[in-house]
Amino acid sequence: MRIHIATDHAGLDLSHHLIRHLRANGHEVIDHGPQSYDPLDDYPAFCINAAQATIDDRDAGIDALGVVFGGSGNGEQMAANKVVGARAALVWNLSTARLAREHNDANVISIGAREHTIAEATEFIDAFIAEPFSDEERHARRINQLAEYETTRTIAGQNIDQ
Repeated sequence: MRIHIATDHAGLDLSHHLIRHLRANGHEVIDHGPQSYDPLDDYPAFCINAAQATIDDRDAGIDALGVVFGGSGNGEQMAANKVVGARAALVWNLSTARLAREHNDANVISIGAREHTIAEATEFIDAFIAEPFSDEERHARRINQLAEYETTRTIAGQNIDQ
C-alpha cells in the first residue's frame, strides 16, 4: 500500500521512525515534509499535500492512505479535511484507529505526536492500515451523506439549516 505522510516540527522524530517502520512492512511511503527541523514551520501545506495525494491516488485506483501528525493532531486533521474527499480521523487509541476505518472508511489518520509515545502512535497507524471498511449499509449511507454535503452543501431528504 502507498502511505502518504506529513507532519510539522512536532512530529519529525515520529516521521523518521514511521518511514523506516512502514517501508520495513512493505509499504511505499511518500513523505510530504518537512525534511528538517524548523520550529516555526506550518503544518497546513504539508498535511493538505499528503491528503490530496492520498485522494488523487485513490481516484486513480491506487491503494493509498494518509498519515498526518503534529503536536496534538487537531490542526493536522482539520487541514487534511479541507481536501475534497478526505476523511481524516483524529485517533488517540486502538479503538478509534480501527473504528475510523471500519465505520467511517477514513482515508487519513491524524495523531498527536506530543500526546503519545512513538510505540503507541505506530500501533495506532498499523491498526488503521490493517482495518478494512465494514461496507455496512448504514456506514456507507452516512459517508455518502458527508460527500454529498461536501459538494452540494445539502443532503437530499435531510434537514440542513441554511
